[in-house]
Parts: sequence; C-alpha cells; structure tokens
Amino acid sequence: MAHLTQYQLPQAGQVFEHELEIKRSKFLTYITRVQDEEQAREFIHSIKDLYPDARHHCSAFIFHVDGSNDVERSSDDGEPSGTAGKPMLEALRGSGMKDIAAVVVRYFGGIKLGTGGLVNAYTNAVTELLPQVLQTTRSIREIFTINLPHSDAGRIEANLRGMGVIITDTEYGAEVTYTLALLPGERVAVESQLSSMMGTEIDLKESGHMWVESPSD
Repeated sequence: MAHLTQYQLPQAGQVFEHELEIKRSKFLTYITRVQDEEQAREFIHSIKDLYPDARHHCSAFIFHVDGSNDVERSSDDGEPSGTAGKPMLEALRGSGMKDIAAVVVRYFGGIKLGTGGLVNAYTNAVTELLPQVLQTTRSIREIFTINLPHSDAGRIEANLRGMGVIITDTEYGAEVTYTLALLPGERVAVESQLSSMMGTEIDLKESGHMWVESPSD
C-alpha cells in the first residue's frame, strides 16, 4: 500500500448545502468534513433530525486512516439498491477529497424516476455541490525545533513566515523555541536561510512527523 503524504479535504467546521428539483422530487444535499465513523454517523443523524418527515436520507462518506485503506460507506436508505448511496460515493471519490461525508434528503414528488433516473439524480445532487466545497490540504510534514534568543526571535519569525514556513508552536523560556513543520526536503534550504540571517551555522533539531493543514490554492 502506498504511503499517503498529502490529500484534500473539506474545510473544518462548515456544512455546504445544495437543492435540486427533478420531476417534483426535491433533493437536499449536505456535505461536511468527517474524520471517523462516529463523526460520519453523527452528521447523518443530524440531517435526519432536520428532516424527519422526508422519505429518504441517503448517505456516503470516505475518511482516511493512517497505515490502512480508506474507510468508505454508503446507504440507499430505502431507495432501490444501488441507486443512491453508491452513485453518491462514486461522486465523492471523483472529487479527490477524503474525510468527506454527503447526505441527500429526498422528498418524493409523486413521479417515479426509475432506476437510471435515481442514479442520475443522486449523482447530480452531490456533483453539483462539490465545486462549492471549500478545501484544505492535509500533508505530512517533518517537524523540527529551533531555539532563538529573544532579541532575534521576532525578526526570524517574520522571515520564516515570509518564506511560507508553517510554525506550529512557540514556547517562551530562557530562549524562544519555535516548532517548524517543513515539507520533505525543505530542511536544507531553511537551515541555509536561518544561518544567513543569524550569521552563524544553524542546525534544526528533528522532532518527528505530523499532519499539518494549509489552505488549498
């Protein structure tokens, strides 16, 4: 299994909405971020609670698990087998995003859509909303620390941020300790810049790896 080092996901804390009407049936779509089974189930139930009188609350979700395959689930919730959850899941896969859940609420309009019509409806309900989903990039970063004198810290921090370096933590003691999250291979260039700014050889201290999020372009 290839080791995943980066992927796209919806921005945290937001729910994206869309409405589609086909032959008097109304399809209300909701998409949000979920990062485990419990979050996904809670989201699905929260939408069901919003529309308890709807006939169907179909759902699909995908979330990443370190060192394992993605978890993927879908539910037709009473629609004919394979006409709702599966096409919704395919639409999510096609987006390239992970850690994502979609729920489509259907109010039946009295006109049957047929198997093909349902597949198209649930596919479009999701694909029409996906472009509106604001995304974040989650990537594995190499973590390093550096200790700086208080007199230099502010200037160096500003320069680091100007270089696009992500600073995940700052500790103030006898010196200022910055925790830096660098892309693989970025260490040498950052050490060189720091050494130039400080006028002395700088050696960053390794401190493991972690997932870091940054806004997508």
